[in-house]
Amino acid sequence: MARPAVEPVPGEPAATADLGDERALVVADYHAGIEAGLRYERGVELASNADARRERLLSLLDRTESERVVILGDIGHRIGDPKGEEREELEALFDALDTRGVPLTLVTGNHDGGVADAFAERIDATPGDGVRMGDVGFLHGHTWPNREVLGAETICMGHEHVTVKLQDTVGGSRVEPAWLRGPLRREAFAERLGVEGGRSEEFDELDWADPELVVFPVFNERSGGTWVNVEGQAFLSPFLPEGLESGELYLLDGTRLGDYRSV
Repeated sequence: MARPAVEPVPGEPAATADLGDERALVVADYHAGIEAGLRYERGVELASNADARRERLLSLLDRTESERVVILGDIGHRIGDPKGEEREELEALFDALDTRGVPLTLVTGNHDGGVADAFAERIDATPGDGVRMGDVGFLHGHTWPNREVLGAETICMGHEHVTVKLQDTVGGSRVEPAWLRGPLRREAFAERLGVEGGRSEEFDELDWADPELVVFPVFNERSGGTWVNVEGQAFLSPFLPEGLESGELYLLDGTRLGDYRSV
């Protein structure tokens, strides 16, 4: 049996992706400089975790023997030109990757306009509607994917910061980051892409491969998350949940929780 194109790293909010000619380490929502953002936005004082974030990523890179890093959007926290602590954290990360000779692909997210411009010569930044590399499509998730991405066998996205609230039989609860995986429903993309009709020959225009969507947990644990199994919580992406035929939740250790709507 062939290995899946995208495999989660056990116990971590990260996966490896087979790009055909190289292996990539994939994470979502790095949010460099978040402590400075929380200080400014909410008056919350937290010591910087920049060094630990960087070393965690580098350790995963070594552990998986990956040849590229792909970040599924929001590598920085500030919306706009990165400054101060955020810029310093990003420069240290890029320096460490340069030392290892590992390129970084940034799948541009809603927080990344300034980063892509400021570091254009140091990173490969994609358009906001994503990119396809081999049989894998990548996007942040704040916009609709392009046709090339929808032609991939597996599509990876971030943006949602998927989190699940678990309750035990005595009323206790805990919140855990989680993976959300499921097949895409192509009818949801037809009108958006100007394809008329249902399951018809016209869908051949999409080069549709019945892709599986893999929604990543957030890499930066200080970024919070969306409790996808709690009533009143809503997805952030414009094509969710309508774009999913079904969706299964998995904890970072691989535990399958079942359909997100019934957990």
